[in-house]
Parts: sequence; C-alpha cells; structure tokens
Amino acid sequence: MKDEQDTQEDSCSSGACCSEHEVSPDVAHNHHNCSTETKGEGADAADHSDDADLKASTTDTISERFEYRIYGMDCPSCAESIEKGLNKLTGIAEAHVSYGTGKLKFAGAADLSLDAVEDQVKKLGYTAEPVQPQSPMQTFKVEGMDCGNCAKTIEKHLLSLPEVEDAHVSFSTGQLKIAHAMRNEGVETEVGKLGYTAAPVAHKQDGESSQGKKSGFGTIIASGVLIAAGFASQLFALTEWLPAILFAAAIVLSGRKPVKAAYFSIKNRSLDMNVLMSMAAIGAVIIGEWLEGAMVVWLFSLGNVLQERSMEQTRQSISGLMDMVPSKAWVKTANGLVEKAVEMITPGDAIVVKPGDRIPLDGKVLTGETSVNQAPVTGESIPVDKTAGDAVYAGSINESGSLEMEVTKLAEDTTLSKIIHMVEEAQEQRAPAQAFIDKFAAIYTPTAFIIALAVILLPPLLGYGDWSEWAYRGLALLIVACPCALVISTPVAIVSAIGNAAKEGVLVKGGTFLEKAGHVKAMAFDKTGTLTAGKPDVTEVIPVSASTDDLLSVVRTLEEYSTHPIAKTVVDYARERNIQTKPGSLFTNLTGRGVQATIQGTVYYAGNQKLFHELGLFPESLQDQVTQLQQQGKTIVIVGTETEILGVIALADTIRPITVSALDNLKGAGIKEVAMLTGDQDVTAKNIAQMAHINRYFAELLPEDKVDAVKQLQKEGYKVAMVGDGINDAPAFATSELGIAMGGAGTDTAMETADIVLMADNLEKLPHTMRLSRKALRVIKQNVWFALIIKLVALALIVPGWLTLWLAVISDTGAAVLVILNSLRLLKRDGNKGKSRQSDKQRLSPA
Repeated sequence: MKDEQDTQEDSCSSGACCSEHEVSPDVAHNHHNCSTETKGEGADAADHSDDADLKASTTDTISERFEYRIYGMDCPSCAESIEKGLNKLTGIAEAHVSYGTGKLKFAGAADLSLDAVEDQVKKLGYTAEPVQPQSPMQTFKVEGMDCGNCAKTIEKHLLSLPEVEDAHVSFSTGQLKIAHAMRNEGVETEVGKLGYTAAPVAHKQDGESSQGKKSGFGTIIASGVLIAAGFASQLFALTEWLPAILFAAAIVLSGRKPVKAAYFSIKNRSLDMNVLMSMAAIGAVIIGEWLEGAMVVWLFSLGNVLQERSMEQTRQSISGLMDMVPSKAWVKTANGLVEKAVEMITPGDAIVVKPGDRIPLDGKVLTGETSVNQAPVTGESIPVDKTAGDAVYAGSINESGSLEMEVTKLAEDTTLSKIIHMVEEAQEQRAPAQAFIDKFAAIYTPTAFIIALAVILLPPLLGYGDWSEWAYRGLALLIVACPCALVISTPVAIVSAIGNAAKEGVLVKGGTFLEKAGHVKAMAFDKTGTLTAGKPDVTEVIPVSASTDDLLSVVRTLEEYSTHPIAKTVVDYARERNIQTKPGSLFTNLTGRGVQATIQGTVYYAGNQKLFHELGLFPESLQDQVTQLQQQGKTIVIVGTETEILGVIALADTIRPITVSALDNLKGAGIKEVAMLTGDQDVTAKNIAQMAHINRYFAELLPEDKVDAVKQLQKEGYKVAMVGDGINDAPAFATSELGIAMGGAGTDTAMETADIVLMADNLEKLPHTMRLSRKALRVIKQNVWFALIIKLVALALIVPGWLTLWLAVISDTGAAVLVILNSLRLLKRDGNKGKSRQSDKQRLSPA
C-alpha cells in the first residue's frame, strides 16, 4: 500500500495527475489521486513556516517582487511541485505557492527572466498568469484641507498630470485615492505644491499629524506676536514705517500657504476660500489697511488650524478599528508554533490565540473554551462564550481560555476589514442634502465674487464715494462670500454619525441611507429569525399519567438518537434540567409519525397525533387541549405506550428576550407604526404579535406577498424600513425605503443586500440607529441654518459699513469651526447604552 501511495504522490507532484489544467482558479478541486491532502500535510499547512513575506532570505541582489495566478492546481502537492521547480531557477528567492489562494509569490533578481518562470510552470503542467492590478487606487492621508473646495483643487490639479489616471479627494475623510504611474514622493510633491501635505496611509508614522499641528500653531503664535508688536508701535506712534514692516512680516508668515494654494486654485479654475482670503489680504494692503490685512490672514490661519484639529476627531471616528487587528499570529506547524505575518496566513491554517490577545483572523474554534469580546465587530456589550465549532472574528478579544482555531478567511477578507472598507466608502458618499449644498455653493461663490467686484468698481465710477471706501466693503463681501461653513455642514455630520454607528456594531452604507433612516416612520419586521429566535423551544410540559421528571426521562431516551431539530430541542431541554435517560433498546424511526423504543421491557412512543390515532389512544379530552395549543402556533409531541399516554410536550418558535424592549424603544425613537410579516397562520401570528407588543401584523404571506404588505404601508403615507435577515427578504428590501439586515457578522449576504446592517444578531441597536439618524438630520439642519444666518447678518452689516475685514473672517472661519464642533456631538455614545448593558446583565444572569 505504501508503494502505491508513494507512486500517487510522485504522480501528482510531477504534474501527471493534472494534465488538463486550463481551469478557473475559483473552482474548488478535490482530486482523488492527491492522497496527501490531509490535515497538517498539505503545502499550505506545514511547508511554509519560514516564508514570512519572503523577507528572511532575500539578499541585496533581489530587486522586485512578483505575483502570479496559477491555474490547474488540484491539490496541495501541486503547489509543492511548482515551488520545488521554481526554487531551482537562478535569480529566484524562496518562491511560495498557496493552494488555498491559487497564487504564486516570489522575489526575483533584476536580471531574472519572467519568461523562464512561466516556462518552468508550464513544463510542470500548469499555467501562470501575472497578476497585474489595473491601475490600483493608492490611498494617501491629506492634511491641511479647510473645506470641500480645497479637496476639489487638489483633485483637479492631480487629474491634470499625465502620470495620473484617476484621483478622488474626500474632504470628509481627509483621504486621497489615486491611480498613478509615479513614485509616492511625486504625489507628495504635487500635493505639497498646493500648500497641503500628503503621506501614504500604510507608511504614515505616528506623530506626523501632531507635529504638523504644532508647527501650525507656532506660525500662528509668531505672526500674532508680530501683529501685537505692530499694533503697539502704531498705538504709541514710535515710527511711521515700523508698524507696516511688522504687519507685512505677519502677512508673509501666515499668508504663504493660502496664497500658494490660491495660485493653484486659480490655475485649476476654482474659486475656493484661499483665493477669496488672499485677494482680501492683498486688497487690504493695496488700500493701505496693513493691520486689517494682517488680521485677515492671521484669523484665517487660526481658524484653519482649529478647524483641522476638530475635523481630525471626526475623521478618526472609525480609524481606531484599524488598530484592533494584530499584524502577526502564532501558526501551528509540524515544527511547533511559528509567528507569521497575518498576510502570509491562508485559510485552513491552524493558529493559537492566547488569553488576553486579539484574534488576528476570522475562523472557527478547533479546541478550547473561552469568552470573546466581540464589541469591535458586532457592538455587543456582553462577551460571548465560544467552544469548538463556533465562529470567531478578527479584532475581537480572547478574554479567558487559550484557543486553537482554523483560519477561514484571508486578512483582507475578514469581517472587520469589510466593515472598515464599507464605512470608509460610506463616509465618502454624498448624501442628497450634501449634493444639493455643493451645487448651491458652486453657483453662490462665483456670483458673490462678481457682486464683490461690482461693489468695488461701480459706486466709485458712478460718483458714490471714494475708491478706498468701496474697495474695503467689497473685500469684506469677498470674505463673506466664502461658503466654507455651509459646504461642510452636511459631510462632517454624516461622517460623525456613520463612525458612531460603526463603533456600536451598526453598518450604515452611506449618507443617503442615514438620511432615509431619519425620515422612516414605519417598520416592517420579518418574524422568523428576526423577532423570534428562529428555532423551536419547549414552552409547556403537560404530564398526564406520569410525573414531569418521568415524562422527560422517557422522551429524552426516545429522542436521544434522533437528528430531527424538534428532537434535539426536547433532549436539550431535559439535559438542562439534569434529567437522566433510561436503559433502552430497539430504537426505531417511524417516518412522518415519530419514534419508538423498548425501555425496561415496554415499548414507548413519541410522536404526533397521527401516530397515536393509529394506536387508538387519543381521548377526546386530550384532543381539546392539543387543538388549543396548536391554535397558538405550537408543535405538539405526545409521549406514551400502547396502553396509555404519559403526557404532552409543546414547542414553539419563541420571541427573542430583547424583542419587546427593543420594539418599545423604537416607538420612543419616533417610529409610529410597527408591523410583523410572517407566513404563519393568523392564530400564530396574532399570538406572537401580542407577546411582542406589535399592534399590526400580516399573516399567511408568501415571499412575494411581503412586497404587497410593504406597499400597503407606503400607501398609508409611511416611509417604511424593512427589517429581516438579508437573505430571503431581498424583494421587500428593494420595495421599502430602507433595508435593514440582522446578523451581518455571520453572513456576507446580509452585508451585501441591505442599506443598514446590524452586525450582531439582535435588535437592541435598532432604536439607537433611529435616534442617531434623527439626531444627524437635526444637526445638519442646525448647521445649514447657522451658516446661512451668519452670512446674512454679515452681509447686512456691509451696507452701513460696520463689517470690518477681521470681523468678516471671524464670521466665516468661526462659523466653520462651530459647525464642526456641533457635528462632533454625533460621536457621543448613546445615552441609553448604560441602561441597555444593565438590562443585558439582568437578562443573562441566572434566575
């Protein structure tokens, strides 16, 4: 047998068992000849313990790293065969082939022929295709942006460069995503030309941003000292030229950045606040208002720094999640535990997580029992017990016991990675209100600019006052024309709210859906698995001719060997109460009726009415009681012998413990109508609705009928949110204004289909989400009205000549800072969180 097995292994390794290899890499293979594909013996399981990112053995001659997609591998031995063949080639340092991902990675010398690599793979019977990402979008962190127009200026400038294929700058998240064909330093230089700083997100070191903030304040303090000295010398009339020199120095010191940024904005045909402020400062100097010009640039710079620091708090609302996943993990190999970078670990690998450590990758528990804090992923406040077979998520904390787990997803595919990616995308999407304001600002700014020029030129030309008077008023109008506070009123609030929700285990996929949630007045709930636990539970044990313990002992003995879900529920119920089984034999499954077994010489049965009608053992008195239970939507298990009935056990899909309080809290969060949709009979639906405190239900529905129920609520004038599991509720999701899926941490489908995802499989975060969305809408309205009122008041002060340049700057930058601070209130945790945790503890504590 061993010789035969060796022959099979050699055959597979040489490529003989894989002669037809032009197949999709996404097809799962299970070749019958690959006898080495056993746990711990595959190429991915034990042979690459020393390949951590191919760094250990690379030398100074290695200049590039390559990645290929391999087609045709049928088993881990195929991967091993390719590795051995490639490692023989000159110029290759430690090739690594992953059967799990179907990829080849290796580092090569500068003179390495890639054709030789492909030929070598082809000789072995496989096909290699280089992985060439089509213009990968690289992310940079951009600092120094003051408003949305700054982002547009950077975007336009980069898109004008021939080396840049695509670029997108988000003021909300402070990120640049760019597809380019130049060095990173080139991107940083081009952004630097505009007066901003950029650094690749992956390489940004701690302390860079804080260092920039300190230097910003240093410049402000220095220019402030110069202005104070100039004002003092002017006040005491020391000399005529000294104040002008000091004010000019302050203008140069604080005004270099906005003037530089203004130049590139004009070059890219963009009128942003840097253009307006620079023109105002230069205009003030031209008409001899040196103090006013210095105050304009100083207040503008101060406002920008305060604004930037406030925005950083908003932008960091989700960034903390990125630091929750360790970069390395302990992999179990044939040679013991080996520490590897998480990027080099593939599905199927076994890793060990020690008590107190964060779980590095998604997987399932192989051995060990522990309690895991899943708050970063699901928002659950109570740690969840985990045993063999349970799923665990990257970023969660192993609180007690040591775990051995099997990895099920690559580092970039973990649930937490998807959450971070989706939240970042959501924060960059424009909400309807934001899109409207951006369009309004695009018209408003140039219009105000033209009016300001008219104020400067027309009155003097028509003989109404002198040039300096109207120039001063026009410059003030120019500053007031900047729509900064108005433009950022919506995105800052949206980013803050989405970040808050993510930390609570609620994934909102964009500002559009946050706004829609704020307008929802009715909620339709799928019953099974949403309002209820989705599995049967024992609700009543009714003894007839035996004691409760004897009844449960017999039924546990009968059902112990059955795989039916109802049987399992009954057995678990008896086991939890320490009810022991009786000696039994001759266990028989009675298809469609129940089970039977011989216990202590007597034949016992457990089954439905049909079984006991056949036995002629179903008294009319019991029939009435069973019918009543069935009308309540309960499943009946009858237990007895050929001569008597021992008792009846009733089971039903019960509502979740948190359902009632969650629905009650929803009504307090502004939801006017709560409806339940179910395919159950009317009697069952009515019973569940009463227990859940639901005032309306739609029963006996087919999946397509749920759409009609949603439409019915819409006809009554409600904005409707549909809440379900995200799998079979897709038609109702599409019909409703908002689709909310539960249990996103367990299913990719839920994360893909719904607009809002509750990562934990419960409803307790739903009221918080509704309150948060409504609060976000209120904050947005407050921001917009505040920004508009400030502008209108400032414009009104221009007419009598009361608006000074420095007051105009305060009205603009001050309004922007206050708008941001108002939006930061959305980052605060829900005020009812403490109550929720307390109720959780009470619910979970033993009676």
